[in-house]
Amino acid sequence: MATLTIRNLDESVKRELRMRAARNGRSMESEVRELLSEVLQRNSHESAAKPEEDLGTAIRNLFAPLGGVELQIPPRGKSTRPIPKFD
Repeated sequence: MATLTIRNLDESVKRELRMRAARNGRSMESEVRELLSEVLQRNSHESAAKPEEDLGTAIRNLFAPLGGVELQIPPRGKSTRPIPKFD
């Protein structure tokens, strides 16, 4: 088993944790273990149920209601740059 130290915990969070642990009849350490397990299990079930959107899809979905934009794409021309050689 691993050990975890949490520094700079806000005093109000510690107080809430202590009260929650007392209500559940557990030590603060046991309460934290239970909370972490619950949150991680919930998150793993949610992410397994619905895959996250990638950035491009999220942006498209955000701006789709505004309508599309038709851009004129200029024709491709010949490049004057020499082709590199990889000898």
